[in-house]
Amino acid sequence: MKKMTQMIAMLLLSSGVAIASTPVEIKTPIENIYSPNGFDSNDNVEIIIEGFLPNLCHKSPTSKVEIVGSKIKIDVTALRYDASNPFCPEAIVPFVETVNVGLLDKGNYDIIVNGKSIYQKNGSIEVAESTSNSVDEHVYANVDSVMKESGSREVELRGYTVSDCFVLDEINIVDNGKDVYSVLPKMKQISDFCPQKMVPFSYKMEVPSKLKRDKVLLHVRGMNGNSVNSLFYNK
Repeated sequence: MKKMTQMIAMLLLSSGVAIASTPVEIKTPIENIYSPNGFDSNDNVEIIIEGFLPNLCHKSPTSKVEIVGSKIKIDVTALRYDASNPFCPEAIVPFVETVNVGLLDKGNYDIIVNGKSIYQKNGSIEVAESTSNSVDEHVYANVDSVMKESGSREVELRGYTVSDCFVLDEINIVDNGKDVYSVLPKMKQISDFCPQKMVPFSYKMEVPSKLKRDKVLLHVRGMNGNSVNSLFYNK
């Protein structure tokens, strides 16, 4: 019986059919921690993690957050299937994980990602005191994608408004002095009558050249504290 099982396994491998295995959750390699500027104590704070999966036997990166005093501890893990499989394609898979931290009190916070591992990375973020009781002081456009063209500093923001009584008013850009441009697409109400109606829009903008890092993050704020995050090669 044992020989028969071994023969079946060899036949499956030789025919290219994968044998199912129980996945193991492991911490992933981390490239960088991006901390957008401009969050206050009424905002849904987000931290963006850039990492990679070492081969195609690793799947589904996810994150878990724990707040301990002024420390934000984040574990970014993936599922590793059949670690001993010699047929894992050696292809590095980059990923960008948006970590929803939630509401934080005013103050400076230390960020520890994948602590106590060989992949540990450290960062920091500042949260200002809120000047309003609302989640957002402005109505932001509902951007759902950032389109980029190779070799150009121009990007296109695409999305929709929830009613035709709102139009795009202005786009403000602030940076964290290091590696993040926060893009704030502010809307303006032009009518008191606001029927629910999905109105698509697109807007082209040029990415500033102030930050000198080779790769920067475009953190586009959206409605209800959500965001779209896209890496931009700053060359």
